[in-house]
Amino acid sequence: MTEQDGTGTRWHLAGDWFDVCKCAIPCPCTFAQPPTYGDCEGVLVWHIREGTYGDVRLDGLNVLMLGAFVGNVWAGEHTDAYAAVFLDERADDRQRAALGTVFGGEAGGWPAQFGQMLRPEMRGMDFAPIRVEIDEDLATWTAEIPGRVTATAEALTGPTTPEGARVQVHNAPGAEVGPGQVATWGRATADRADAFGFSWERSGKSSKYFPFDWTGPD
Repeated sequence: MTEQDGTGTRWHLAGDWFDVCKCAIPCPCTFAQPPTYGDCEGVLVWHIREGTYGDVRLDGLNVLMLGAFVGNVWAGEHTDAYAAVFLDERADDRQRAALGTVFGGEAGGWPAQFGQMLRPEMRGMDFAPIRVEIDEDLATWTAEIPGRVTATAEALTGPTTPEGARVQVHNAPGAEVGPGQVATWGRATADRADAFGFSWERSGKSSKYFPFDWTGPD
C-alpha cells in the first residue's frame, strides 16, 4: 500500500481487539462467510498496549466502533454498511489527531485496507470515556462507554474443553485485524448500544478476541 497521509509518518500499534455481534457462535464473518442472519451489527474494540505515530505515544488508549452491514464483507458483496467511532477522551490533541489518522485509514496499513473493504457510511465520531478490561488468561473481556455502549464476553467453553483452555482458530480467512493472528472464541454476556442511531440489546451471541500488530504507512 502506498503512503496515504502525505507525510510518510511511520507508525506502529500493537494490542488487543475484540467484538460482540448478533451472529450465532461462531460468527461466520471470521470464516469469510455471510453473517448468520444475513446482516450483522455489533461492537468492535481496540486497546492499544504499545503504540507510536511518529514521536506521538499512544500506549494505553482505546478505540471503539459501532458497525452494521448486510451480506458478505469479505466477498465484496455487502450493502448498507454504517459505522460510528469513539476515540479515548484521555488522548491529548496530538494523540487524538494520530488516532483519527490511523483509524480513519489515512495512514495506510491494515486499517486502510479494512476501511476500503467495508466502505461504511459514517454516522458520527465522538471522544468518550472508554473502559476496557481484558483478562491476561482471556477468561473474559469487556468494554463500556457509560450510558451508550456495553460489550462483555466470557471465553467459550464446553464439556470437552480442558479446564483453562481456550477455543481458538488459526489462519482465520476473515480476520478483522488482518493476517497472522489467532482468534479466541467467546460468548457475549452483554451487548448493548444506544448511540448515533445504533440501538440494540442482547446476550448469548458471538464474540471473539484477536491480538493485533500493525505498521504503516506501507
